[in-house]
Amino acid sequence: MPPVPSWALRLRLGKWPGFAVAAWGFLFAVPSFIWALGGTFGAKSTVAPSLMNLAHERVTWFLAVLWVTGFLKLFGALVGIGLTRRRGKWTGRLMVFCGGGAAVLLVWHGCLFVVHGVLVEAGARAVAPDLVGLTRWYLCLWGPWFIAGGLAFAAAATHYVRRHDGRREVRLYGSVGALGALLLSLASVVTGIG
Repeated sequence: MPPVPSWALRLRLGKWPGFAVAAWGFLFAVPSFIWALGGTFGAKSTVAPSLMNLAHERVTWFLAVLWVTGFLKLFGALVGIGLTRRRGKWTGRLMVFCGGGAAVLLVWHGCLFVVHGVLVEAGARAVAPDLVGLTRWYLCLWGPWFIAGGLAFAAAATHYVRRHDGRREVRLYGSVGALGALLLSLASVVTGIG
């Protein structure tokens, strides 16, 4: 068996989570930009009709939201790339802070979709008959997609912290990001905004 090239070994040992985050972010940004530009690819059956109406009617504030979320997803991809190698003191802390926050936000959001879908499928929660198919998309596609992204962010931030000196200090930044994201998520659920 031939020896494993050093670049492949390095990728296998610690960079893959950051590259997984980057791929996830880039792929996830594409629909936001397509929908912001007026396309409906993949949206008609997988996204809530109320959101489709906003996109179809080209409501300005909703288009702005689509553009902002698209750029946030690209920023997340850059954070993933940033977590693949050592950065300066403050840049590394920022990467871990963003990675920890993104991990919590994405896993939380995905789990809400999955739990809601399971409750609907089990008959414990009712939705309008025309939304049952949509609920399945959120259960089987969007929920797992958010969870996968969150787990990739968690793995990338964890690998970054483990590979670098000052772990305790860097870990603190990741924890603060995660706690902030959790509080933001809880506040959005309580207020009904998220």
